[in-house]
Amino acid sequence: MTLQEFLSEWNNDSPLLRVHTSGSTGKPKPIWVEKQRMLNSARITCDFLGLQKHDTALLCMPLDYIAGKMVVVRTLERGMQLLSVKPSGHPLSSESLQQLANPERPITFAAMVPLQVYNSLQIPEERERLMQIKHLIIGGGAIDEKLSEELKDFPNAVWSTYGMTETLSHIALRRLNGPQATEWYTPFEGIEVRLSHEKCLTINAPAVCSQTLVTNDIAELQTFKTDENEAFVRFRIIGRKDNVIDSGGVKIQIEELERTLKPHLSGDFAITSITDEKFGEAVVLLTTLTDITIVDAICKNILPKFWQPRHIFHTDNIPQTETGKPARANIRQLARQINKQAE
Repeated sequence: MTLQEFLSEWNNDSPLLRVHTSGSTGKPKPIWVEKQRMLNSARITCDFLGLQKHDTALLCMPLDYIAGKMVVVRTLERGMQLLSVKPSGHPLSSESLQQLANPERPITFAAMVPLQVYNSLQIPEERERLMQIKHLIIGGGAIDEKLSEELKDFPNAVWSTYGMTETLSHIALRRLNGPQATEWYTPFEGIEVRLSHEKCLTINAPAVCSQTLVTNDIAELQTFKTDENEAFVRFRIIGRKDNVIDSGGVKIQIEELERTLKPHLSGDFAITSITDEKFGEAVVLLTTLTDITIVDAICKNILPKFWQPRHIFHTDNIPQTETGKPARANIRQLARQINKQAE
């Protein structure tokens, strides 16, 4: 979708806008959302970050999904100037910025996925531009510890976001740098969080979503008190209930990948992931076969590029539950152990 197409939809007479989910909890699907709730979400974020009229916002993500759409809506709600570049892995490259009327204009606000941030850190001039962004929010994938480490001394605010399409982008932020850095997300004002009976995060955000949402994220809550002795709840994410790998912004369903490989691999195997500095998560294939070269060739021959395992490890057996199902937590832990020994 182009910017002109989105603005045309935004400015039509309908109070609703169709967006597509990212697929982190299943297959991507279209849903209809209220434009007023999108404006509410935009206002909440702008107020939290202190964004003002005439500030600048960089649009460097696709407008097909909610993250890109909300960057535009925030500029409309707050009267900011939109700086739009073609989505790419290097949004701050000289080539990308040449698309702007004033490439040297300071950027007040930008939203990126971890892969874009990682790539920008590798190029000195892009790294310098990244450091100059007043408020950088990062979402759409896991943030690796090494990536967090590289950002911790940035002079301006860097945030990790928590949210989903149904909440019209994020409903909470956590600081990644400076003395306020934390692993705990602070929900925006008017957002209530609690845990389901399965300890999954439950979100009540009436300003942006008409119904209470039960997520697939296992979380931990902690109550804090302000200097005025007012209590508020923060949360941190322990892990995902479902089996989706988010690698560089690409959602990969573990069971689907395994079904694709099963006719081609003779030994026992399992798909899992480990954290990755560049992609957030990296696909890992554990196999009882000893010839890793053959396994790698099979994967490259039959799998889409972004599904192909970045690591293939031999193991004598694949952890299973008592009922013979893959023991996902144990499999992931085994992959981490093997990877650590290989480093």
